[in-house]
Amino acid sequence: MSTSGRSERKSQDHLNAQPLHYPFWFGGSSSSCAAAVTHPLDLVKVRLQTRSSDGPRGMLKTFVHILRHDGFLGLYSGLSASLLRQLTYSTTRFGVYEELKSSTTTATTSPSFPSLIAMASTSGFLGGVAGNPADVLNVRMQHDAALPTHARRNYKHAIDGLVRMTREEGWRSLFRGVLPNSMRAVLMTASQLASYDGFKRLILNHTPLEDNLATHFSASFLAGFVATTICSPVDVIKTRVMSAKESEGLRALLIKVYKVEGVGWMFRGWVPSFIRLGPHTIATFLFLEQHKKLYRRFRGVQEGHGL
Repeated sequence: MSTSGRSERKSQDHLNAQPLHYPFWFGGSSSSCAAAVTHPLDLVKVRLQTRSSDGPRGMLKTFVHILRHDGFLGLYSGLSASLLRQLTYSTTRFGVYEELKSSTTTATTSPSFPSLIAMASTSGFLGGVAGNPADVLNVRMQHDAALPTHARRNYKHAIDGLVRMTREEGWRSLFRGVLPNSMRAVLMTASQLASYDGFKRLILNHTPLEDNLATHFSASFLAGFVATTICSPVDVIKTRVMSAKESEGLRALLIKVYKVEGVGWMFRGWVPSFIRLGPHTIATFLFLEQHKKLYRRFRGVQEGHGL
């Protein structure tokens, strides 16, 4: 069969597929599995974005520094907060996005790419607000070992951190940096979820690839590249705000960073961000697609339907 013939057949199969409603928690579960795999990369990214002038430069040197001073388990510092973040932030953004998408999908029509961006932006904002307490905690726990001994917070785990933050700094500390964090969540979800669906649709319609592992990998790799580039400036700001010991206005922070580092601050840590976000995005969508595949099998839905 010719490439065009295969594309027409796949497009027709997609249109004939009956929409299937997946559980709300699939996104959070998939992201948690991915976070457990990629946490060391996320830790290195945070350390690079918040390092002092005499700190290790470069991803490899930061890895070696962590291993030398904190041991292998030091690479998983703050893992409990990272998992809590995924269970709040990712469950919300994936769940709301899938709910909105399924509500506008029929057997003969699917939402346009601009509509997917709007849905992803809405779900990203809600996810950013819902996940902000765990996000603040995640950044603090990952950054803690890089601080002088007397300045460390030494949270035992995620729950201990939330309790201590509320008791010592008030409940408002849980929402420190919620504006840049929500902005990042909007950009992240729009560039990650919407672009994944967009790239997947393009691959299925314009290449010989079927709806399989190769397609999922390709679409998620491209989505990770787009998400890293778009989110890098906001990610740096978010990390700086959340790791600070004292509250500082966003405008004042931007002015100070620009004076010290110039425009280069916008993409500081881009390489480790992509090396972390790329695998995390790939792992998240591969886990998500497997969740959906198992669910379709459990429901007795024929493969190729309920996409």
